Amino acid sequence: MKILFVINNFYVTGNGLSASARRTADYLKRAGHDVRILSGPNSKDPQLQPDYLLEDYVFPIVNPIVSAQGYRFAQSNLPLMEEAARWADIIHLEEPFVIEDRMLHICEKLGKPVTATYHLHPENITNSLGPLRYWKGLNRTILRAWKRHTFDHCEYVQCPTENVLDRLRRYHIEAKLELISNGVVPDKCIRMENPPEDYENPERPLRVVYIGRLSKEKDQPTLLEAMKYSKYAKRIQLHFAGLGPTVNTIKRKSLKLYEEDILSYEPVFTFEDRDGLRKLAAGADLCVHCATIEVEGLSIMEAMQQGVVPIIAQGRYSGTSQFAIDRHCIFPEGNPEALAHRIDYWLDRPRERWDMGWKYVAHMEKYDIRKSIEQLVQMFQKAIDEKKGL
Repeated sequence: MKILFVINNFYVTGNGLSASARRTADYLKRAGHDVRILSGPNSKDPQLQPDYLLEDYVFPIVNPIVSAQGYRFAQSNLPLMEEAARWADIIHLEEPFVIEDRMLHICEKLGKPVTATYHLHPENITNSLGPLRYWKGLNRTILRAWKRHTFDHCEYVQCPTENVLDRLRRYHIEAKLELISNGVVPDKCIRMENPPEDYENPERPLRVVYIGRLSKEKDQPTLLEAMKYSKYAKRIQLHFAGLGPTVNTIKRKSLKLYEEDILSYEPVFTFEDRDGLRKLAAGADLCVHCATIEVEGLSIMEAMQQGVVPIIAQGRYSGTSQFAIDRHCIFPEGNPEALAHRIDYWLDRPRERWDMGWKYVAHMEKYDIRKSIEQLVQMFQKAIDEKKGL
């Protein structure tokens, strides 16, 4: 099968959308399919460029905001885009933006089948717009525009979580909707089989990690505020693994907790590679995920794969809580007291926590990316057959 991925920038880092696209394309190739990429340039490795190279598009005035959120946009090149579409059996859109809209017009002219993945909510964008982020009408307008210009013109739309599926159903998307996780790479759990000797030592630091971008929608301040309510605050060593536009704010707030003697250990901030994140998760006592806007949440899924018990925010625009297998692993978004209660619950129960970690290792096998690829290929084939009238 010849599959064309359409994405503004396939190579940008610090962006879960692009990271997911790279993994999916890689595993489609491993499964024997011919995958090509239509994208903006790879600025970090001039030797590795998309098959169909578009130029960057720089937004006047707001480009620093766009870049801070880990996004880059491409300019349309209609002759090149048509060449790419003519090559493909199926065109897969990774975003609902301008180049995807242009590609849909080309595909309609050529009679080519198109599918898409819903990777981000409007709130992922408006959350960086100051007071405008509280204007619900703006988010509804954006999603209606995405529906009208992109999703309604696709044969199928991949919904990574039940939360996304429910939301798109409420907007009466005309494309068929498929519930397919983006999946996680089947990494082996490197956690020790049995707890370390000092696991129940009442004097040792308790490692609570937050893995992911430091940005408003990830809501790290709720974790910091929860430290004021946790009876274990003096023993907790917070570790934030990630970068993002709010990094300085989070550092300042966390240092204040340390200076006020709420925390006895100064919080740690790092940016880890894949192996580093695996080791961090495998050695942690808890992994907290407070995001209020999250389509799926790859970072916490990969952490669970390493046997750490998660505590996940449950909210209207976050689908991550569906991966929780115990009610004590969920708390209402933006509620630091409830989060502190969940943290204390699990830290009170070291043996139960260790056993629960292994249950999460087994649970994440359901979301092996190879299973997701099988489902995606089936979706692609249905789109091709239906376009041909088979």
